[in-house]
Amino acid sequence: MIHVSAFQDLTHLAIHKVGNSSQDEPLILSQAPLPLEDETIGQLLLNYFIQPFTNSAEYFRFFHEADLQLNEIFQYCKRIFADQDSFYEQTVNIAKHLYKHSTHPKIKGGELYITYFAKCLTDGEEAPAIGIFKSENRDTYLKVFLSNDNYQLNYEDGININKLDKGCLIFNIEEGEGYKVSVVDSISKQNEAVYWKDAFLQVQRREDSYHQTETVVNMCKLFIQEKLPSEYEMTRVDQVDLLNKSAAYFKEKEQFQVEEFANEVLGHPDAIESFKEYKQHFEQEYRQQVPDEFDISAPAFKKQQKVFKSVLKLDRNFHVYIHGDREMIERGYDEATNMHYYKLLFENES
Repeated sequence: MIHVSAFQDLTHLAIHKVGNSSQDEPLILSQAPLPLEDETIGQLLLNYFIQPFTNSAEYFRFFHEADLQLNEIFQYCKRIFADQDSFYEQTVNIAKHLYKHSTHPKIKGGELYITYFAKCLTDGEEAPAIGIFKSENRDTYLKVFLSNDNYQLNYEDGININKLDKGCLIFNIEEGEGYKVSVVDSISKQNEAVYWKDAFLQVQRREDSYHQTETVVNMCKLFIQEKLPSEYEMTRVDQVDLLNKSAAYFKEKEQFQVEEFANEVLGHPDAIESFKEYKQHFEQEYRQQVPDEFDISAPAFKKQQKVFKSVLKLDRNFHVYIHGDREMIERGYDEATNMHYYKLLFENES
């Protein structure tokens, strides 16, 4: 995890203005790094840059389809880590690279901040880090001040330091694999926003416990909701029951073990064998290896647990939330009405 207090020694800061190149907006390059002399401003900047990353446990790495060394941002960061005297020169290269990829008509121009942290801590590992941040939206602020014993009002246009639009932290860890990278994009749901992660940075998921947990959670969900019903007669209640058992496994265990999961959650020998076959199919279809054992990431499961929906939807009339014993709900068919029904067994009503 990332904490603001784990970042120290913000030694370099450069700011450039990157417009939308397709709209003929300019690229304005500063002439030199910005001196960091005011301690209060330095702390405000630190919170502005780092706070959005504190709830993220997901990491990426730089990549290139042909060769990692061809990834431009990877190369610029590599040069900064090797020689801090090249910091300003590389920030200009980074700004030009972003400008080249700012072509979608809905991409907003904004200030690009590039920083160097001499020391920071991520998941207990200490290393230098480079920050690349972009502010695209500006807010209007009221100023209330005293003048001649009377309060006056005015306004200013500025940046809300509680709302970082885009950010990236590159830790000088695992250089050979493309560094350890954390990414923030507050408008990632918009199609034009993919340029930050996919075109500008060119990053992909890092193979760690977070990624492995996220992948296996999705694999288990697909197996229960799609594969099993195609092989066996299953009611929706049976599916929900297996989803609940899966969720309980990921929540209670510290480590995923494929044999243990199959035996505890699925139980039936045929379903266990089907699960192992589906795992191989999943690896081939999605072109990624799924390890038989790995440490379960609690943040990843928390983010993904919504896939284990324990809701039984009956036409448009009822939603039944199933959280406990599957034996307390029975399915039947009423010939008088030609409709299906469920019988719920309980002791107390509240």
